[in-house]
Amino acid sequence: MRTDDHPRASRAHLLVAEMTLPQGAETYEEAFERIEAALESGNTDLRALGFWRLLGRVKAEPALALHWAEVAGRIDRRAFESRVRLRVPVWAGNLLLLLGTIAGAVAVWLATRTTSELVAGLALVFAGGVWSVTWHDLAHWLVGRMVGIRFTSYFLSGPFPPRPGLKTRYETYLRAGPIARVWMHASGAVATKLAPFVALALWPSTAAPAWAAWALIALGVLQIATDLLFSVRRSDWKRVRRELRVARLQANR
Repeated sequence: MRTDDHPRASRAHLLVAEMTLPQGAETYEEAFERIEAALESGNTDLRALGFWRLLGRVKAEPALALHWAEVAGRIDRRAFESRVRLRVPVWAGNLLLLLGTIAGAVAVWLATRTTSELVAGLALVFAGGVWSVTWHDLAHWLVGRMVGIRFTSYFLSGPFPPRPGLKTRYETYLRAGPIARVWMHASGAVATKLAPFVALALWPSTAAPAWAAWALIALGVLQIATDLLFSVRRSDWKRVRRELRVARLQANR
């Protein structure tokens, strides 16, 4: 079958040919070429170049998202790798996070075996804390793989203290569709909030004192409050809300 005979491909070619962008009647093709040229000259500020605004329009039309996925992925990866030098392969990052998860499990095992309340309490709180960090990106990776999203590397991100981040392979992110992207973004946030409560559920089987249980509750509540105050504006839940809007736009077309 010729590519032009595919309904989605035909729709995309029609949109590419006919639709222009508000800023100066620029076509999608011209906009992507302009951004790639700017990257060639060393400008990696994709927001200033209008890349994310352009992608907002592309996402709203599934045919366009499929058509421009490779180009958008190439631009995103080049800009990211120009800005972020310290990166590790996905397998290495997953291994480190898995080792952290195992360390939390060993701490729980210790809490169930020791007769020292102090040791048991510290071990249990350690488990809840380390799982809150390690489960986040592991959940992103696992759910992302399940819905067709792939990743390029791990890196350090966020305000101090820096936390591990997982970079998407953006062309697969675009092709996955908005609801798949919602699940991927939400998974990490949910896993982080669950971690201290999983450790708390194990508290009755340990010698840990009451302060350990209260510490885990405080950690879980603090993380939920942080999400409500900040994440809905600039992190995972902001991205969830964004992709839900994209899903509604697509449904209304």
